[in-house]
Amino acid sequence: MRWWQTTMFCAAVAAGGAVWAQERFSIFIPSDPVSVERMVMLADLRDGDVAVDLGSGDGRIIIAAARAHAGNPRLGVDLDEKLVRESNSTAQNLGLADRVRFLHGDVFDADLSRADVIFIWLWPEVMRMLRPKILREAKPGTRVITNIWSLGNWRPDRVDDHSMRLNLWVVPARIGGYWRWELPVAGATRSYDAIFDQHFQDAEGFVRAGSRRGNFHDIRIEGGELSFTLEMTLEGTRRMRHQFKGRVDGDTITGTVRIIALQDENNGETGEASVQPWRATRTTASRYFDHSGQAAR
Repeated sequence: MRWWQTTMFCAAVAAGGAVWAQERFSIFIPSDPVSVERMVMLADLRDGDVAVDLGSGDGRIIIAAARAHAGNPRLGVDLDEKLVRESNSTAQNLGLADRVRFLHGDVFDADLSRADVIFIWLWPEVMRMLRPKILREAKPGTRVITNIWSLGNWRPDRVDDHSMRLNLWVVPARIGGYWRWELPVAGATRSYDAIFDQHFQDAEGFVRAGSRRGNFHDIRIEGGELSFTLEMTLEGTRRMRHQFKGRVDGDTITGTVRIIALQDENNGETGEASVQPWRATRTTASRYFDHSGQAAR
């Protein structure tokens, strides 16, 4: 079986009535050719990308994507069986059937785990209902492109306002929760217990090292890449700047940290920075909340 039969489509097509599980659906309104071209350009298709169109209609977006960048697999999913047949016929006539496929089914049952690009143009409420599925299933770094409508309060990473509005999101890694790591700093091994509060691609962070607590600054989540800065005084040292960069892979973050001492008066760097490996692990509890050893009086 081909890739689209084994990994990109689920049980909705297996049972006769299951394809109608989608509570709300969109009446097909074809995208204008200019918008289609702009959506494909905004997707910035790359070698090896898997592109999926949720609510593919007559297939024009996926077919345009296949024509714009040869060699990449393309998949469309639509609830209208007649449109799916017509789309597959068009792909066949254009000689694209070996890498373009349209499937009849509920977009909420499509497997998004291998998608690198997701196109959507459905009614606004349906698109918002798809947001939790995208954030749960699509891997960090997946690009999501919509025509006109937004995905609710998930802020787009890029907007193209020329003519009809296009939006692009990059699925962020999930960093919310508790993390722990150790680093050798100033001749001692330091334990860090961190908390990240995440809202889509935005986050705040807090950390405890020893009995001291601090805030993270300049947190950036770009797909699976994470970076942030910490400035705090560790026990037995002067104020230190930590600059973290890493890649999130599920419950681990692996990367490097640059550490350097700061001048007391203006926080300018002094001395030589050390750059070392950094590995953080997600935890179910955090020592951030432990007592600091100072009784309240």
